[in-house]
Amino acid sequence: MSESSDTGVTTASAPQRGHAPTPSPAGQQHLSRQLSNRHIQLIAIGGAIGTGLFMGSGKTISLAGPSVIFVYMIIGAMLFFVMRAMGELLLSNLRYKSFADFASDLLGPWAGFFTGWTYWFCWIVTGMADVIAIAGYVSYWWHGLALWIPGLVAVVVLIALNLPTVKAFGETEFWFALIKIVAIVALIVVGLGMVLGGFHAPGGATASFSNLWNDGGFFPTGPMGFVAGFQIATFAFVGIELVGTTAAETKNPERNLPKAINSIPVRVMLFYVVALVVIISVTPWRDISADRSPFVVMFALAGLGIAASLINFVVLTSATSSANSGIYSTSRMVYGLAQEGDAPSRFGRLTSRKVPVNALLLSGVFLLPGVVMLTLGDSIIEAFTLVTTISALLFIFVWSIILISYIVYRKRRPHLHEVSTFKMPGGIPMCYVVLAFFAFLIWALTQKDDTLQALLVTPVWFVILGIAWAVLRRRGRRQARQTVSLPGSRNGE
Repeated sequence: MSESSDTGVTTASAPQRGHAPTPSPAGQQHLSRQLSNRHIQLIAIGGAIGTGLFMGSGKTISLAGPSVIFVYMIIGAMLFFVMRAMGELLLSNLRYKSFADFASDLLGPWAGFFTGWTYWFCWIVTGMADVIAIAGYVSYWWHGLALWIPGLVAVVVLIALNLPTVKAFGETEFWFALIKIVAIVALIVVGLGMVLGGFHAPGGATASFSNLWNDGGFFPTGPMGFVAGFQIATFAFVGIELVGTTAAETKNPERNLPKAINSIPVRVMLFYVVALVVIISVTPWRDISADRSPFVVMFALAGLGIAASLINFVVLTSATSSANSGIYSTSRMVYGLAQEGDAPSRFGRLTSRKVPVNALLLSGVFLLPGVVMLTLGDSIIEAFTLVTTISALLFIFVWSIILISYIVYRKRRPHLHEVSTFKMPGGIPMCYVVLAFFAFLIWALTQKDDTLQALLVTPVWFVILGIAWAVLRRRGRRQARQTVSLPGSRNGE
């Protein structure tokens, strides 16, 4: 948002980027605040329980062994501080529609452009991973079915789910998230029953909590195995910031956003840590396949074929839920970019139901490369690893921008921090701690060949963005000469 002064008070008509704004072709249309507290709570939970947990935890366990439990705890703790920083910033100015807005306001127009489009690409890549995962889950029942068929059907269904009102999206995500919660709680209860009952697997292993440490201890693959666990585990948390894209469509954000953010530690402990403790206790970590979901395998190993199929359905809906959230968030991000002239104006149009349909269709079309990958790749997990690594890197960039924006906000607008009712714990020092952790994550991605390849490819995206920004900025300067800038606005930066 552009500012009338350095107090954080915005001028609605002032441009937010470095060029004259492009008005919405649909006139003065705005997104509608239709998401209630229960929608926001479940969207936040759904965002924190993604495909990375159901699909990727098998590979993470095979790399790190039982130490994967600490991996998820550390990542969850660090991202909680990112969320608290984001929450304080969003509530400091309710004109912010998302974190791209406060990045533009605090760091400059380039930050809003890079953050908005990178977040869009984050979820496009994540959506591709979800489409790949959906195809893998469907193949559990139909082994001979060409993988591109369920992938293509998934893209069509995702677009259809987002065409109605935002309230309909909220309802869909509410039930998707509820299915995930019930499934994980059921897995924990059944798993605990198997452990306490001394269940014997067909292969001879006995379910016991001692499986956590009796095969090489908590760190059986050594320090580098523990480091490798961060690679896929990071992807499990993408989407945790999803509530930050619902700010413009949330009822009573001052109450609902803090409630959703503050529940993150409990969600991480229950849905990640406890679930993985139970899985490794029932199935020794060496017996967990990197290529299959350990949630499905646990029930199949117990001989519960019907339950295994049911869990497969659950993880299928989880992948669909994650992709559904991605389509929603990317369409809103592109809509916001179009409102500020950083995307073609046609993507700023809303339907009569207040849905940015053109932005929605754009995001849906860009999921199709995930279908193509299914036709070219030999292994689902290889394709999944490639796209999840790229996605994790891009999300690390977005999370870092949130923290850097917070640091600038604290230095430039201390009075807003003083009156904030939702202050970030640890403040600026904790921002630097989390940023150092992100540097560690990037280093960790260099330690394996498959993730290193994705790391080397990712900078191409930022080169493309840099070229697009240079072209857009030159065009904006030409427009600015014909536009009278409002006092205090950032035109011409």
